[in-house]
Amino acid sequence: MRLIPFNKLLIVFLMVFSLSASAAEIWVSPSGKDSNIGTKSNPLATVHMAMRKARELRRLKDPSIKDGIRIIVMNGTYYLNEPLFVRPEDSGTAESPTTIEADVNARPIISGGIEIKNWTKSTTIINGLKKGSVWVADAPKKAGSLIDYRQLWVNGKKAVRAKNTAGTTMERILSWNHEEQTCWIPFKDKSVKFEPGMEMFIVQWWSNANLRIKNIEVQKDSAKLSFEEPESRIQSEHPWPAPWISKNNGNSAYFLNNAFSLLNEPGEWYLDKKNAKIYYVPRAGEDINSVTVTAPVLENLVEVKGTIDSPVHHFQFKGISFQYSNWLRPSQQGHVPLQSGLYLLDAYKLKVPGTPNQANLENQAWVGRPRAAVEVNYANNIQFESCRFEHLASTGLDLNKGTNHNTVKGNLFKDIGGSAINVGIFSEEAFEAHLPLIIKDEREMCSDEVISDNLITNVTNEDWGTLGISAGFVRNITIEHNEISDVSYSGMAMGWGWTHTPNVMQNNKILGNKIHHYAKHLHDVAGIYTLSAQPGSRIEENYIDKVYNSPYAHDPFLWLYLYTDEGSEGFTIKNNWIAEKKILKNHNGPKGNIWEHNDPYVSAKIKDAAGIRAPYKDLEKEVVIDEKWGLQEMPKPYAIELIGSDFDIEKIKSTLTGFRIVGQELYQWKNHLVIYGKMNQPERTKRKLAGAFPSLEIKIYDDLVYDFQNFERCKDSKPASDWENIVLTANLPADEKLQKEYVEYHKTQFEKWPEVAKGFCNADFQQLQVFKKNRQLILVISIPKGESLDKLNPKTTQNNPRVDDWNALMKKYQSGIDGAKPDETWIFLNKVETK
Repeated sequence: MRLIPFNKLLIVFLMVFSLSASAAEIWVSPSGKDSNIGTKSNPLATVHMAMRKARELRRLKDPSIKDGIRIIVMNGTYYLNEPLFVRPEDSGTAESPTTIEADVNARPIISGGIEIKNWTKSTTIINGLKKGSVWVADAPKKAGSLIDYRQLWVNGKKAVRAKNTAGTTMERILSWNHEEQTCWIPFKDKSVKFEPGMEMFIVQWWSNANLRIKNIEVQKDSAKLSFEEPESRIQSEHPWPAPWISKNNGNSAYFLNNAFSLLNEPGEWYLDKKNAKIYYVPRAGEDINSVTVTAPVLENLVEVKGTIDSPVHHFQFKGISFQYSNWLRPSQQGHVPLQSGLYLLDAYKLKVPGTPNQANLENQAWVGRPRAAVEVNYANNIQFESCRFEHLASTGLDLNKGTNHNTVKGNLFKDIGGSAINVGIFSEEAFEAHLPLIIKDEREMCSDEVISDNLITNVTNEDWGTLGISAGFVRNITIEHNEISDVSYSGMAMGWGWTHTPNVMQNNKILGNKIHHYAKHLHDVAGIYTLSAQPGSRIEENYIDKVYNSPYAHDPFLWLYLYTDEGSEGFTIKNNWIAEKKILKNHNGPKGNIWEHNDPYVSAKIKDAAGIRAPYKDLEKEVVIDEKWGLQEMPKPYAIELIGSDFDIEKIKSTLTGFRIVGQELYQWKNHLVIYGKMNQPERTKRKLAGAFPSLEIKIYDDLVYDFQNFERCKDSKPASDWENIVLTANLPADEKLQKEYVEYHKTQFEKWPEVAKGFCNADFQQLQVFKKNRQLILVISIPKGESLDKLNPKTTQNNPRVDDWNALMKKYQSGIDGAKPDETWIFLNKVETK
């Protein structure tokens, strides 16, 4: 048979694509062959080959590519043996981009996984489970070596690596010895056996660590754990975040995993590397003959990588699913993160604090960056649209270094072990993490990216300290109209470095996002979190609501909606709908930030407009909410009164610090000190105060007998951005009948005396609350900041004579408290100013 020379085959191929009227088309199908020419009727088998053919078209400047190249991928799963590599030579132009796109009504999957088949039922009793209740299969190999992985999916649902606690429960450590680099844990279940490869998963503040266990030394009902290097040294030397010991909230939570002796619960699996077997305990309803079991193999599915002088550009992905990526570093070197999933390469505490950049800094840290399913470096005008990032072990999409003018819009990020999206440089491995990034070559910057209208849900489910969207040193970035739900930590973070020093960051925008059901496992958390100076940046018109109730948080009250952390400055933060003014401004930069109208009184139009826009609204059907998990109880208004003498104000404030009282203010009159604000667990607050001040009488005012709110009662209300509170106190008569009458009048006032509320509206009172404890009352009147009660109060009776009648009626129910002058009824308490 006469062979046709390759160059003539190529000419035939180019002639086929030259016939396209608009853009060259290259078709790919799981049933195709890479020896085909790549038409719809004779498609290729792999996207790799399609990219090679597209590259040749560009190299030869074929006229068919005038309007672009479309690599059209038909329905099916495409298993990768190696990542797709998009090179500078694959670049298109603005007029002629290259697009890898799904066929009409198709959902092609680019998979880095492998299916595990030929399952059989166990013929022996395993860990007390009856015969046949555990499934067994040969563990897959590649090139003669066992494939390693830390995740397993059964019918697309992630299985649980065998662990020692049931369901979502965890245990608490007993102690941590930093000098010995060991940890003591309770150890009552003697069926747990130490095995090589066994790990400890431990919660520490705003992150978690995966520690490979070197040995378990059992002593009665306790055990001492030691760990492998390098994580053993790093875990015990680094100061933040570290294991905690707390009498109030419990010690760090943990579980042990990855041992055969721990396999005992439906949904759990174990890879026996020694015997090359994999075990799985099926969930209810799973059938051995009909399940699809997938293990991840490749850590990286797609790499878009140019150079600083030859970036990749004008390349697009549309409608493609990226599934089943692996991440093995924790199995090889452990995983001890600093923050946002950036793992520590080295870290320690300075004996003498202070660095050239920060005078009081004592924490030194160098970090590495986790792998991502799709990684982009030195690239511009890259677009991901209507793609799906699912069943991924670590980060979903990473726009790392030298990226600009890229667009990520209308995509689904779901069931991801780490962050859905990482964007921008954080710290190079040789670059101390607390240093500001100042670069000489602007082409290294991550700038002018747009991340919009994506749904991010059920992510951060392996590395709990990661985020929905995590941005490092970025400039001119726009993150808008995304929806984020079911995350373990914060919704999104912007910035890096913990520094007040000006750096490359500026003009970043977080606009119109919808963030809800976050903080599932960790605290020191926010819907939106920032770090470091970012002049000209904006956080506006976002909707943040519904915080999960984490059972193992180190600080149960440290959950927030907006959180500007160390060095944050240059932000305008306004018109964000948040369910409560639960925010934190922690060591912000000297130039500060502009805060306006961040509260539940923001226009409902802003709330309704936040989140995903057309044409991507159908993504909302994929939202994951864990209804069984439970939500944080919203703080409620209370007053706590301390009665005594010689108040140590600073000690009182210090005692209250851990309770995160919203709008906390202190007011004093003689021997009475009133703490006012919105609180969780006021009884716990009282107990802490009583322990610190045993000589004081302490009373909680939890009976809110009257609550006027301007935004509820006043037509066309526009609540002020900032309020000032006036706090007063008085007594009711000793006669209990009169006390009941007073309470009844206030319960029915809005219906029977509507003129009173109208008077409060006329005076622009923002709220008026009356608390009662026995016969004593605490009255709180909130007015716009900068106004005075003397000026506003007369407006309550202006053209409103029935308010005078009300005031006259109330006089018979009110008298001064002990210590008041004979002619005094309501006593004004003076605000205790904060230093």
